[in-house]
Amino acid sequence: MNQVVTRIRPGSPTQGEGLACARLLDMAAEGFFKVLLGGAAPQIHAQAYVETGNESSDENTLFAEDDGQIAGMAVGFTALQRKGFPKNPLASCEGYPRIRASVLSFIFSPMLRILDSLADGDFYLLSLAVDAGHRGRGLGSALIEAMEGRAREASARRFSLDVAVKNDGVRSSSLRGLRAMAQWIHLRRLGLYRMAKEL
Repeated sequence: MNQVVTRIRPGSPTQGEGLACARLLDMAAEGFFKVLLGGAAPQIHAQAYVETGNESSDENTLFAEDDGQIAGMAVGFTALQRKGFPKNPLASCEGYPRIRASVLSFIFSPMLRILDSLADGDFYLLSLAVDAGHRGRGLGSALIEAMEGRAREASARRFSLDVAVKNDGVRSSSLRGLRAMAQWIHLRRLGLYRMAKEL
C-alpha cells in the first residue's frame, strides 16, 4: 500500500497555478467570481496571480498538494500589505467582463468593504478551499496552520478571516481557537462573521 504524501508549499508565478488557484478561489466563494466576471474569470484571476503586489498574487498563496497534485489553497496577507494593494484589482479586465465586474462590485460594495475594516497588526485569511475529493484529511487545518505561521513571521498580532453567516458549522466550532468578533450584513442569512484570534 502506497503512502499518500501531503505537503504545503508557497505558490509560484505560473499560469497553470493561477488557473488552479482561480478554480479553488471560485469554489471557496461559491461561484461568486464566475457571476462577477463571467466565463473569463479563470483567465482574469490567473493573470492577477502571476503579477506582484495584489491580493490574488502568488506571493500571498499557499497550496496543499496530495501526491503531487494541487488539492487545496489558502490566500492571506497582512493589513499593511492590503493597504498597498490596488483599490481596483479588476482594472486589468477589458470589455464586457470589466463592465459586468463594475456593476456587480457596486451592488456588492457593502460586503466588499469589509476588507477596509482590517485593524493594523491583523493578518487576514482571504480564502481557503480544499477539493471535495481531498477533504477530511486535514488539508484545510494544515493550510490554516501554515498561514498562521506566515502571520507570526510578519509579527501580526491577530489572525482573522470572514465566514459566511450560513456556515454554522465553522462559526460554532471555534476552529483553531478562532471566535466570532463582528457580524456584517445579516439579512436572510446573507452576510459574514469576522472570526479572529490573538497570536
